[in-house]
Amino acid sequence: MNKVVAIVGMCGSGKSVATDILEKEGWHKVYFGGVTYKKMQEEGIERTPDSERIFRENLRKKYGPECYAKLLLPEIEEEAKTKNVVLDGLYSWYEYKYLMENLKGDLKLICVVTDKDIRYDRIAKRPERPFDNNKARERDLSEIENLYKGGPIAYADYYIFNNGSLEEYEKRLEEILKQI
Repeated sequence: MNKVVAIVGMCGSGKSVATDILEKEGWHKVYFGGVTYKKMQEEGIERTPDSERIFRENLRKKYGPECYAKLLLPEIEEEAKTKNVVLDGLYSWYEYKYLMENLKGDLKLICVVTDKDIRYDRIAKRPERPFDNNKARERDLSEIENLYKGGPIAYADYYIFNNGSLEEYEKRLEEILKQI
């Protein structure tokens, strides 16, 4: 099996930067949020930040806290047969545990960490789904309290501290990939 890496961190930390870099290097991206979007579309639910949050939380209540990992495991296993895989959007401790058990421990967590004020500034300025500080704070708390996001962040194998330049970020990611 090839490498399977999950990029974790809080909203606005810069997770998508690592995912984009790995995709450009030929890794296959498995996007957990795509499950939400697809199922919302199937049910005819309009996508808004609030409807997405409610839908994510309800999916986990209905199918269990590891439901995203269960739904995506076949794709992860299939893609890992021929290429490295980067997981974008693994949130919960339950998802992590489920994948670790089913991938026989062949999963590494890379956590992107950024100071909260910097994250909130980035979130406010991003072109897709911008939030003001209050909405960003609400999202942080919801993800920590309802989605158990803290576990994978605290237990990550590697950390990228993303308060500096893109060059520093890329250098650290490169160091991590050499270790993996």
